[in-house]
Amino acid sequence: MGEAFVIKIGGNIIDDEKKLFSFLESFATLSTGAAFVLVHGGGKSATRLAEKVGIKQQLVEGRRITDAETLKIVTMVYAGYINKNIVAQLQSRNCNAIGLSGADGNVILAHKRKATGGTDYGFAGDVDKVNAAFLNTLLEQNFAIVLAPITHDKNGQLLNTNADTIAQETAKALSVFYNVTLIYSFEKSGVLLDAEDDTTVIKEINPSFYEQLKSQQKIFAGMIPKLDNAFAALGSGVKKVIIGKAESLELLINGAAGTTIIQ
Repeated sequence: MGEAFVIKIGGNIIDDEKKLFSFLESFATLSTGAAFVLVHGGGKSATRLAEKVGIKQQLVEGRRITDAETLKIVTMVYAGYINKNIVAQLQSRNCNAIGLSGADGNVILAHKRKATGGTDYGFAGDVDKVNAAFLNTLLEQNFAIVLAPITHDKNGQLLNTNADTIAQETAKALSVFYNVTLIYSFEKSGVLLDAEDDTTVIKEINPSFYEQLKSQQKIFAGMIPKLDNAFAALGSGVKKVIIGKAESLELLINGAAGTTIIQ
């Protein structure tokens, strides 16, 4: 089995052109001749555009309520401008990238999330299946794949889907074909003991240490979904999960930076 890397880039990096271009420079260099998938979110761009056109945005525990008008905005921004800008930037760095939403090539099939706890998330999608065979065909043709967090339900309905979850599900699906490393790259240096101090990186977390950290409330609440996704991925065939700073991509890939999640 060859190696593949599924890398999720955080929204705060997308919002910072200098950091984004630095990350893409590294990605373009490292992905030459290897199997690389880049999953991106949308940062604050969709929120800014929605506000400009007068579409009020609602968030519940950090999750966007995707009503019909908001779905149009996030599709335009995520699967349109952000995805194609990343692809164009990679092409300018001699990385032959192809940008896809979940509807393209039936890459990611999802269903509309059921209302929970009295909250209807609108057109938010939960992943049912990733078309790993199609992705593998593209990877074998030496394309770097750039995935936008827009999926579909096979009945003509687009859905807004969490990018961390897409990265996890894509990594799991590709583990049939590759030894997959899943990397969550964002603005922090890894999982931190002190969310305000970038030098407090926890080098390695296993399940029992994770439970201990949670019970002692030593993990920033926003990091818990990422870690839950990481352990779910490891339990489903993914070889390794690393969380760390986007600008340190080469060090993350080599296991020389960030937090490594192990079973």
